[in-house]
Amino acid sequence: MSALDSTAHFHALLQFRGRTAAWPAAAAAAAGLGRINQAEEYLFQAQWTVLKSTDCSHATHSLLHRNLGLLYIAKKNYKEARYHLANDIYFASCAFGTKDIRTSGGYFHLANIFYDLKKLDLADTLYTKVSEIWDAYLNNHYQVLSQTHTQQMDLLGKLFENDTGLDEAQEAEAIRILTSILKIRESTADKAPQKTIFVLKILVMLYYLMMNSSKAQEYGMRALNLAKEQQLDVHEQSTIQELLSLVSTEDHPIT
Repeated sequence: MSALDSTAHFHALLQFRGRTAAWPAAAAAAAGLGRINQAEEYLFQAQWTVLKSTDCSHATHSLLHRNLGLLYIAKKNYKEARYHLANDIYFASCAFGTKDIRTSGGYFHLANIFYDLKKLDLADTLYTKVSEIWDAYLNNHYQVLSQTHTQQMDLLGKLFENDTGLDEAQEAEAIRILTSILKIRESTADKAPQKTIFVLKILVMLYYLMMNSSKAQEYGMRALNLAKEQQLDVHEQSTIQELLSLVSTEDHPIT
């Protein structure tokens, strides 16, 4: 199955915000109906609006180029897609930094292009970069939570703030990106099991921070089983065991 998912790409257009938000939203609606040319027209109008503006932020430019990149991916015009995604990465890096999760989306979509073009070394490098960005971000939150083991509650017993530090759309994007990379890693797990385990451990942290212990345990057990099957070193297995111990409950002991 192709790494590129046109439906998911068009859905991502809805994430565009700001004064030009109406155009990408309309583009997403048109694309959802299979009207790619109409979607392209809407995005061109958004591009024109941004170009005419004197106060559009780097973040706005980044989102515009990402949406244009996604559009051209869906049209299989990889040359244009690469151009816009390169600009997305540039502007996102200016706005947030090269290692920010908001920049990682551009790297991910660019990796997908290289993957479909069978330029697997380039794709692998970018998938690794995306994984490392998410690992650093989630590990920071994970370490804080694992050390304190406390949660801030309101009177209804609900969390004031999600422990991932992400909003719902960002969490959905994280899941989509990381599970997509996992599928690709699993296809070559025999050759590079460490890369598969690395992504599995990131997903453990993500679901743990999302308070979905069952999913966290599922990915943790997959990581542990793979580590045992591939006879990886004891340190790697111990690290996974520590993750599982943290997310496990008394009703589901780790054996």
